[in-house]
Amino acid sequence: MIIGIDGNEANIENKVGVNQYCFELLWAFQKLQDEGECKHTIIVYLKSNPLKDLPKPTRSFRYKIIPGGGAWIIKKLMPSLFRETPRPDIFFSPNHYVPPFSPVPRVCSIMDLGYLEFSGQFKKYDFWQLNLWSAYSIYVSKAVIAISNSTKEDIVRHYPFASRKTLVTLLAYDKKKFHTGIHPNDVRRVRDKYSIVNDYVLYLSTLKPSKNVVGLLKAWGEVKKDFPGIQLVIAGKKGWLYDSIFAKVKELGLSKDVIFTDYVPEEDKPGLIKGARLFVLPSFWEGFGLDVLNAMASGVPVVVANVASLPEVVGRAGILVDPHRVKSIEKGLKKVLSLPQAQYNTLVEEGIKQAGKFSWQKTARKTLQILEKAAK
Repeated sequence: MIIGIDGNEANIENKVGVNQYCFELLWAFQKLQDEGECKHTIIVYLKSNPLKDLPKPTRSFRYKIIPGGGAWIIKKLMPSLFRETPRPDIFFSPNHYVPPFSPVPRVCSIMDLGYLEFSGQFKKYDFWQLNLWSAYSIYVSKAVIAISNSTKEDIVRHYPFASRKTLVTLLAYDKKKFHTGIHPNDVRRVRDKYSIVNDYVLYLSTLKPSKNVVGLLKAWGEVKKDFPGIQLVIAGKKGWLYDSIFAKVKELGLSKDVIFTDYVPEEDKPGLIKGARLFVLPSFWEGFGLDVLNAMASGVPVVVANVASLPEVVGRAGILVDPHRVKSIEKGLKKVLSLPQAQYNTLVEEGIKQAGKFSWQKTARKTLQILEKAAK
């Protein structure tokens, strides 16, 4: 069988969320091929040459470059699928955007439907493109992959017709990068790079309203009164409507207590996460929360919102807070920061155990099973 994959999400320098998902899946697919578990040929379609960090092409894993810019899926990818021979037996879009028309069955992945809950946080064009194309992708796909049970529930709630064809493949983490043995020198290197001199609490995600960074800052304004020697590190690239975040720092007089790193490259993530006293993600909505898993695997306790997918990611190994109540976020942070060492270590061990339940190999195997069934 030939599996076609839109690999463009993975073929960018600064990867977040869906980019990391696509990137890890490509590597896991190739590993399954190397181990003899995947007998299929995989063709990864790209609009530009693959970056150096993508898997190297082999006999059964190769790239098809179709140069193009805007509307690439419609103008370039779709005609290619109709013209080429042999064509794929199944086409997989590890995102919300399948080719509108295709001579072969399609499968899409849905990260989350948060845009339906937070439509006001998007430009009108972006919202309607995401909304309409996602709905269409869900409708025409032979199978729909949700990255969490929470996302599946949302898909079925909004699109009841997709209940039987929506399947869950939980995400995972890179066990070679995120583990308890991250070297102290790497932690020191990252601390020096971002001028972090004190113990710190880490937020690592995109800066946008749905992540509730403003709520976190309000809570931190109270936390710092009891823990003046600890800083809050807010790491992640600017998304949209982020001006209120910087305004809130000034309003609360937190300029000396908060460090902004901007986008953090992948090579800095392990050291940055490992060096934190705790990891916090008080989002209003989250499709999965990859870095929450990375933190637990690295031996760092997590404080996360009790909404969407986050409870199923952390299980009983994290502290859950109400993202709509600043006091709840404050209490969650203070709880971990004030734990005696023995209880802190117990929370760390629970996190490591919980993270061990997730594997990209499992994700890739289940994804392949879905693709095989859809192709038939």
